[in-house]
Amino acid sequence: MTSDLSSLRQRFPIFQHKVYLNSCSQGALSSDVRAAYEQLFQDWIEFGSPWEQWVERLEAARHAFCGLINADADEVAVTTSVSASISALASALDFSGERNKVVVSDFEFPTVGQIWHAQEKRGAQVVHVGAAGNTVAAEQFADAIDERTRLVSITHVCYRNGSMLDVPAIIDLAHAKGAKVLLDSYQALGTMPIDVKALNVDFLVGGVLKYLLASSGLAYLYVRKDLLPSLDPTYTGWFAQANIFAMDNNAHAPSPTARRFETGSPPVPVTYAAQAGINLIRTIGLGRIQQHIGQITGAIKEGAMRRGFNLVTPVDPSRHGALIALRSHKVDLLVKRLAAEQIVVSSRDNNLRISPHFYNNMADVNRLLDALTRHKELLV
Repeated sequence: MTSDLSSLRQRFPIFQHKVYLNSCSQGALSSDVRAAYEQLFQDWIEFGSPWEQWVERLEAARHAFCGLINADADEVAVTTSVSASISALASALDFSGERNKVVVSDFEFPTVGQIWHAQEKRGAQVVHVGAAGNTVAAEQFADAIDERTRLVSITHVCYRNGSMLDVPAIIDLAHAKGAKVLLDSYQALGTMPIDVKALNVDFLVGGVLKYLLASSGLAYLYVRKDLLPSLDPTYTGWFAQANIFAMDNNAHAPSPTARRFETGSPPVPVTYAAQAGINLIRTIGLGRIQQHIGQITGAIKEGAMRRGFNLVTPVDPSRHGALIALRSHKVDLLVKRLAAEQIVVSSRDNNLRISPHFYNNMADVNRLLDALTRHKELLV
């Protein structure tokens, strides 16, 4: 594994001059993704407007994503962002009746809570499940989920501290009460195996910006196949139609598949990048990536705790994702100081976020820990 990953690391030019540990914000640029963009420009120059070819690229990106999560192509919509995915889903849900409750955790990315609170004008009641320290236990959802709950909307891995929810247990709690579950897997996709069928999850969203190694502008919405006939989104567009080339502005005829959650013209450039990034992930294998990330994050945690730094992420590796967070009382300054030493990280709240991927190695960890030790006054 080590030699293979070392070879693949050479496809990421940033490591020639920096230690890159910010995959939770943006995956590092590979030569593969750069070449994919160059292919886009070549196709554009050569063919002008090859829309049939570009639609094929869109479908290739859809199938590549399906392969990551064990979904059927008819169950996946390709969108421009997780915000667009969830907005489309929200428009298809009826909050006018007694089952109008949406349960969310306080670990959700802001767009998730904002979209559900926007549904309050349509009758939704949004209930938050608070965090207990650096975790939100499954038991905390038990009191919030009841027979009035339409949807439980949860994150897979918290973007602020890397904490991972007990997704199977929460899904079981929700289904026992007749509620559906939306899983935001943006901070997990590309770092671990995810099987929507094994999870029995109803909806899943994510995108290609982070650990899938592409760029902003393309995301996915998985909808369990048996739910599709009962969901008719009003957030829509011409790519949501059964026949996208019918060009009929006198009727709305949505696709019978998850494409009914799509809207307008797709982000063609990112479909090239998405396929290249996902192909890299699949070349290695998600099991191998998860194992390697576990070794790297384990070394970061051990080194940080040995130096007396305040670890915000749960210590138990089964309770966190690829993101490790350390408390800092001047985190913006710390990020800048690390950047001056050619180490790229990020922050949320008062937490320094360190997010490795398969391309990181122990030399990166040692360089990071040495730098943090030099600036420990900002950590302890």
